Amino acid sequence: MINVTNLSYAVDGTQILNDVDLSIKRGGITALIGPNGAGKSTLLHCISGLNTLSGGSVQIDGHDPVLMPSRARAKLVALLQQTPHVVSRLRVRDLVAFGRWPHHRGRATAQDSVLVDEALHAFALETFADRPIETLSGGQRQRAFLAMTYAQDTPWMLLDEPLNALDPKHARDLMVRLHGMTRETTRSIVIVLHDINAAAGWADHIVAMKDGRVVAHDAATTFLTPENLNTVFDTPFEVISHGTRTVVAAI
Repeated sequence: MINVTNLSYAVDGTQILNDVDLSIKRGGITALIGPNGAGKSTLLHCISGLNTLSGGSVQIDGHDPVLMPSRARAKLVALLQQTPHVVSRLRVRDLVAFGRWPHHRGRATAQDSVLVDEALHAFALETFADRPIETLSGGQRQRAFLAMTYAQDTPWMLLDEPLNALDPKHARDLMVRLHGMTRETTRSIVIVLHDINAAAGWADHIVAMKDGRVVAHDAATTFLTPENLNTVFDTPFEVISHGTRTVVAAI
């Protein structure tokens, strides 16, 4: 479980997060949604241990990510940031293999190779495995970084807007894959999304943020009402059922 208690975070005197209290149980997909500047990405980075808190605390499965040794933290939680750095002339397979580094520390085994192959397969990258990363499209490159995060083999995956650069088909495909991972493995995913329909279709729980605070945390099926969405985004919404799916539209 992730427990966030009275968390605050400020940069150069500007308060970004204020008194955030949040508990995320293991299992499934938890989507962080909210308007631009709500603090979603900052909260994700605080949970990962990347940001030093101004106040409060974070516990991941009983561990403080800031105080943990970096290698131990990298075996507990994997973070994919919005704009990961691309190294020129690096093959896709080599990029994905970096996810294994916390485990083998430069002494890769046959099992590490197996897990890299599994990550390539999980994100349909087998045919791109030997391609230099800079020759891929933006969407393919995003999948390669996701595969690296997956290869890290952590119980928690924190993903910051992974649908960026993906067209509707590949965005849907990615959400299907992530949803399946949380059913077929013990992984839990916390994901920042701007696409509310992606959250409606695939998230189990939604954490809604506004002005640096958590304003709602509920099951996706319960949270997704016009009233709740209007409160968070300050714009009217219609929520309709289409077969077994919930569809959200700003009106």
